[in-house]
Amino acid sequence: MKFWFKKNARLISVLLLALVVRLLGITSRPMWYDEAFAILFSEKGLGAMMYGTLAPGGVGSSDIHPLGYYTLLWGWMKLFGSSLLAARSLSVLAGLCLIYIAYRLTRELFNKQTAFIAGLFVALAPFQVHYSQEIRMYAFLAMWLVAATYAYWQGSRTEDWRWWGVFAITCALAQYTHNLAAFYLIPLALTPVLQRDWRSLRATVLAGFAAVILYTPWLIQLPAQFAKVSNSYWVEKPGAERFFTLLLTFTSFLPLPGIWLIFALFSATLVVTLAIWQTIRAYSQSAPMATRGIWVFYLAVCPAVLLFLFSQWKPVYIERALLPSGVIFCVWLAWSLTINSSRPTQYILLLLLATNAGLGLYQRLTYSGFPYAPYQEMDHGLRKNLQPGDVIIHSNKLSLLPAIYFDRELPQSYIIDPPGSPTDTLLPATQEVLGLNPHPNLEIASRGAEHVWFIIFRESIEEFTVAGAPTHPHLAWLNDHFELDRVEEWGSLLVYLYSKHQ
Repeated sequence: MKFWFKKNARLISVLLLALVVRLLGITSRPMWYDEAFAILFSEKGLGAMMYGTLAPGGVGSSDIHPLGYYTLLWGWMKLFGSSLLAARSLSVLAGLCLIYIAYRLTRELFNKQTAFIAGLFVALAPFQVHYSQEIRMYAFLAMWLVAATYAYWQGSRTEDWRWWGVFAITCALAQYTHNLAAFYLIPLALTPVLQRDWRSLRATVLAGFAAVILYTPWLIQLPAQFAKVSNSYWVEKPGAERFFTLLLTFTSFLPLPGIWLIFALFSATLVVTLAIWQTIRAYSQSAPMATRGIWVFYLAVCPAVLLFLFSQWKPVYIERALLPSGVIFCVWLAWSLTINSSRPTQYILLLLLATNAGLGLYQRLTYSGFPYAPYQEMDHGLRKNLQPGDVIIHSNKLSLLPAIYFDRELPQSYIIDPPGSPTDTLLPATQEVLGLNPHPNLEIASRGAEHVWFIIFRESIEEFTVAGAPTHPHLAWLNDHFELDRVEEWGSLLVYLYSKHQ
């Protein structure tokens, strides 16, 4: 045992560091809509989730995600409860497993030194830390896809059919976790074609066919889910500037304030430019393992390019779906720093990356703007002041679900999204499963109320005032039909108390 710890000291130290960083703020950081949805939806059980996801919802299905993560979260909460600590710990576990797999992959591809540096990068990258704590499926998406990459490498190197079996299973699990896994799997599956490795191509095709068979129960649901994305989805067509956003996302955290943003972008651009130069130089000089370095660069970049190009047709481009590419990006950076670089150059690049990571981690821990808010404290204040005949109305579902999570008994409703709009992402079957009480407008929501507690994000108001409107339409209606008593601020949320006209 002592020998094992000594042999794996670097890996253990990376995992311990990663654990400490991922536990920071695990209960104090505010939650937001997506996390609340994951808990409230998962706790309903598999049958209810199947109905809430697959029931017809106007056009297409009611939800756009497969149920792999939600089912896993349901089982996890059965064992450990639905507290923030318990629910976020599942993602922490996935994040630690991800680092372990990335370390092993890098060691097999290159050497222990590169694996140690790559492990540190993944352990401290704010992008990875964030989703290794958030109550969403992205840490598992990265874990399964990096595991598929490791299985592919081992299968192509050893020709052991068991590795190809692992490849098939992890590919299927990745697709059960998120539909956008395909944008990583396609470049990975094309590897033997680009490398003219025909033996591996045959094994990849067979393993891919096995993965499709395993995925078939959900594959038949994709047309309905894609129809929903095509007709109602909040993502806009990405522009070329999103590649700079992605670069910042991979190396730091967004949003960053003013001068931090400029420094982070400059640092990231400089580091990546030098890394690309090192990659080209290694290839031109036929350096050992240069083709492997180019392969990891390909896996870091191609999924983003493919997702970007597809999104020019049907916008689905979200940076968090590229979390696995972010891991491979860390592996590529680690390799580029360890080949043909002078010690001063390595130290400068490491210092820039460490500064970017430090800025990002600090910003992540301290940021409390939209879409975050102190929902638990707000709920406590509402319950303390709520009187018979009062109603609590949220301007939209983004603030409602986190408020429900912290106080299940507090009577709260919300104004439904305009049907067919990009924000109309919570369709009737899903609302039914969650037990929500939406209203088509404020007139119906406030009917018979003596007082109205109206909750809205400050950013929602600013969207209208920037466009030239005097205020948000919901507030305009309330101002015409009620008397404003007071306004409370809860972080990025505003709570307006209105009374009926005397």
